[in-house]
Amino acid sequence: MSSASSDSSSAPASPPSTAPSTPFQAESAAYFIVTHEPSAAFLKSLPARRGSDDRILLFLGTGPANALLEQAVELLEDCSLREKDKWELMKTNDGGKEISYYRTKTQVSTIACTPSIDINALNIQTTSCSYSSALNIFADASLRVVVSLPSPSTASPLSLHVLERPPLSFPRLSLTSASVLNTSAHPYGTPSLSEFQDGWRAWDLITLGMIPPSLLHSKPIDLRHKPLFYLGHLPTFLNLLMTAYLREPPVAPARFTKIFERGIDPHVDDPEHCHSHSEVPERDEDWPALGEVLAYRDRVRARLAKLYDELEAGTRTLTRRLARTLMMILEHDGFHIETLLYILIQRAGTGMLPPPGFASPPWAQLAAQWDNIPAPSTPHATLGPCTLTMGHDDPEPADLIEGFEADVQGHEFGWDNESPKHAVEIGRFKIDWRPVTNGEFLAYWRGAGKDRVAIPPSWVEEDGEVRVRTLYGPIAMEIAHNWPVLTSYDDLATYAASKGGRIPTEPELRLFLDTYQVGYEEGANMGFRNWHPMPATAGCEKDGLRGSNGGVWEWSSTLFDTHEGFEGTTIFPGYSSDFFDTKHQVVLGASYATIPRLGDRRTVRNFYQHNYPYPWVGARVAYDF
Repeated sequence: MSSASSDSSSAPASPPSTAPSTPFQAESAAYFIVTHEPSAAFLKSLPARRGSDDRILLFLGTGPANALLEQAVELLEDCSLREKDKWELMKTNDGGKEISYYRTKTQVSTIACTPSIDINALNIQTTSCSYSSALNIFADASLRVVVSLPSPSTASPLSLHVLERPPLSFPRLSLTSASVLNTSAHPYGTPSLSEFQDGWRAWDLITLGMIPPSLLHSKPIDLRHKPLFYLGHLPTFLNLLMTAYLREPPVAPARFTKIFERGIDPHVDDPEHCHSHSEVPERDEDWPALGEVLAYRDRVRARLAKLYDELEAGTRTLTRRLARTLMMILEHDGFHIETLLYILIQRAGTGMLPPPGFASPPWAQLAAQWDNIPAPSTPHATLGPCTLTMGHDDPEPADLIEGFEADVQGHEFGWDNESPKHAVEIGRFKIDWRPVTNGEFLAYWRGAGKDRVAIPPSWVEEDGEVRVRTLYGPIAMEIAHNWPVLTSYDDLATYAASKGGRIPTEPELRLFLDTYQVGYEEGANMGFRNWHPMPATAGCEKDGLRGSNGGVWEWSSTLFDTHEGFEGTTIFPGYSSDFFDTKHQVVLGASYATIPRLGDRRTVRNFYQHNYPYPWVGARVAYDF
């Protein structure tokens, strides 16, 4: 299986894939069966409609296809897939090679008198590839895995990937294109306009597709604003930072900059104590109407697009200060995508709508696969002693020093708490391969931890049964028992102590993640690859002990505080320093909703209050020798 590549070569390029791109005239779901090793270009050219029920059935490996096709029939709940007259054979080329694939017939077939095809007689002869390699091909083709089905026969190394073309997907960081604004193609350099547009698609899908009008003025979490605030907050943050840099008047209306400027993070144990924040209307009727907020959003986005036009045309100079401002706006958007979702999930199944244009997870099939994930090869990982380099050198004050103002290309931008680079000595310690699971915490909550830890807000009790919240609504604990549990630092620290351990320090956790955690291109569950956690997979010899933590952030025992060489940002004053209050813990990693730019930059440090249980944060247990 080949993939799109950003490498250039003097060798002649292979002819482009030429799969038909004529849209289907039928409104029913279209299906495609691919039985060769496809390129990303070929898969991208298949006319599977974005956000529809169209599905691509891609086989990899060798063996008869009938058993897996029968599973697909049950999964897709479409018995007509068994019918010979439903299919037609298509011939085209992929990377210069003539290939065949199958598709369901359209109302106006492209082939007259197409002969019947017995799909169940297919025998596949292709080369297998690693799952992470396949995921990269799919990402490059703007496709997503609904489910991957292994052959029921151990003698047949064959798998079937059921794919959809969702409304949004995030490209691989390694395919960052060189441009006028980022000539070095640095994945953490100046963000492109297309990166903003990827984020906007995610934001608009959530805010316009998952929040019904009845929820706009609700408060699923008392310690956070209502959803309508966040719809106005992101464009206001962009508006204010652009206004400050350009020294131009803000996009109207001016009153929005007062209402939507800054959110809230009050102390959990004293909600009256809160950092500086916006004063919002008390009555629902005094808030701006949704249409007014969306029109404002569009004007602010247009201002940013105009700025990019000026930069591309050379009529405005890209400075390091401007590049940093753009980075902050983009990544602030990314952080708040997660904030809004962990707020909304409290109403999933009771008001919030599931993500539109994405297939609902086939929970039964997924749960059966998750229960068969091998346990770690050893009880714990042992690390240290060693010296670990943390952070990076990215001093914001240098942006304004003559000689550095234009030092943009090849520079890695980050937040103030990521700098400067420094060395940390780490002693020898043991650490669990995987975060604490729902099932493990449930047993503790019902047993020795009764009255010592609270029920996580990521769970809900319904008719005496504990279920796990998802963006599709609560699901049975039996399905999600191997997912990482999401709850407060305090309760996970109590659990860790009951196991004779503790929560790892930030350097210890960073060392473990650097050593064993896979990134987005290696199959990590981030960037909306799924809209839910997964079981963790690290610790298996066959995978070199590396794996995913399941798609959650992880608590550390390190307080979020100032450090030697810290220089607070003046672009977003108080971003970090307002929370040097002995209440917040450093959090590392990435959730399933983290954009890859944040999830894969190892210097990123998130932070939450130790007794705030709502974010998508889990923990693993560390042990002293």
